[in-house]
Amino acid sequence: MTEPDWHVREDCSPSVLVALYLRQALGVRHPDELPQLRGVERGPEASEGIERLWRRYWDMTVEPEAHLSPVPLELVEGFGTHVALPAYAEVLRGAAEPHAAQALAYAHDAAVRYDRMRRSYRGYAGAVVEFERGAGRRAHAFRLDVQVLPLAQRGIWWIGSLTVAVSDSLRGDVAAFDAAMQPILRELG
Repeated sequence: MTEPDWHVREDCSPSVLVALYLRQALGVRHPDELPQLRGVERGPEASEGIERLWRRYWDMTVEPEAHLSPVPLELVEGFGTHVALPAYAEVLRGAAEPHAAQALAYAHDAAVRYDRMRRSYRGYAGAVVEFERGAGRRAHAFRLDVQVLPLAQRGIWWIGSLTVAVSDSLRGDVAAFDAAMQPILRELG
């Protein structure tokens, strides 16, 4: 049996969770279409400067290979290796640091829940086979990263050029998840 020409990597990245925790705590709107995390309070609306710096940090966190920093990055105190910012991002660094302990605890708890749920997941082959049947051909080669996140709304959203966010509630429903993946696979495959 040959290896498929497609590759799907699923994760519940603590770094992505920390970034989304900070998004809510700091009152960042971007990405507007992505729902909030469950159980995290939204802070007052962020300043334009924090919003702009957070967007850059978000891009580097979700797809670091596609969004390389033109300057060296420095780890932010209290976040371990999960938050690295350019030296010029002092405003974002100062706003983020007070949230370190809560953000890390939230990310840890979500990752533990994901690890328990992941054991019951089936792979992506079923969704790809369903796509291929509907398309009447084999899927083209593609790569997709899937972040399974504790989002307040059930669904699937593009958060990068090769990355989608999926609510854990949708991912836990195999039939609904396979159906929700079909538009993504049509776009990629």
